[in-house]
Amino acid sequence: MSVQARGVVLLVLVTCLWGSTFAVVKTLGETLPPAVLIAWRFLIAAVALLPLLLWRPGRAPSAAPRAAGAPGGWRESGLWRDGAVLGAWLIAGYGTQTIALQTTSANRAAFFTALSVVLVPVWLVFAQRRRMPALLWTALPLAVAGLALLSWEGGALVVGDAWALACAVTYAGFIVTLERMAHRHAALPFTLVQVLTVTVLAWVWAALSAPGQLWPPAGAWAPLLYLGVAATAATTLMQTVGQRTVSAANASLIYALEPVTATLFSFLLIGERVGLRGALGGLLVVVATVLSQRSDEPHPETPAVQAS
Repeated sequence: MSVQARGVVLLVLVTCLWGSTFAVVKTLGETLPPAVLIAWRFLIAAVALLPLLLWRPGRAPSAAPRAAGAPGGWRESGLWRDGAVLGAWLIAGYGTQTIALQTTSANRAAFFTALSVVLVPVWLVFAQRRRMPALLWTALPLAVAGLALLSWEGGALVVGDAWALACAVTYAGFIVTLERMAHRHAALPFTLVQVLTVTVLAWVWAALSAPGQLWPPAGAWAPLLYLGVAATAATTLMQTVGQRTVSAANASLIYALEPVTATLFSFLLIGERVGLRGALGGLLVVVATVLSQRSDEPHPETPAVQAS
């Protein structure tokens, strides 16, 4: 399996784990304020990542000097700055999505969030003056049509839809920024700095917005542990590694599979159903993702070779 193929596999796994979170977060949102939920989720993720950082073996004394531009270690210059920037994008994305799920359904939130599939290439075209291959432009309308068929439930718009749209905008910014920064730093320290940034910001938000609700009830701990360890620590690390070899445009189309998995988990966990129209939408999303991977688009930056 090629390095790029491994990156694609990692991002697909990330997308599946993300899809499972819509139903979990929606259920937890009935007992926890959004800021408290995010604060505990990322604190648990940070604790889960710390042992991996301490375990990292040191370099052998005879190891060759690090090449210019290759990612360094924990004390590397710019690590905290870049991690803090990505952490700010992350809390904006997680915060808006968590608030959205208080008033809109999991499937509908998945549709609006997945609009980042469109926003990422649009962002790249206008901000970086990058031309998109024809196959990607063909895949994007298919992905949007599929997401609409899969996730749109009809009915009046609610305030949660606006928050979910804001999530799509902020997460598109995160994807593009991560593509630019992922090659600069070793994956594990870089991931931990992002998670720590979100943790600090979320606890400040929680202390200001819900000072009397900081301790979760007993029934919230199992889903919080799942969100923190599997759906935050593991996914953030895998995404950082995966986007070293998969461009932001192609990554955004892989992430288009999120509503497919969100629909499945929403049905299994909270009973939300999707009929024939949704199944057709899922098929269109898969076709769009396949088309995106057949593109001959060159990656704009040299991938990192160190994933420590």
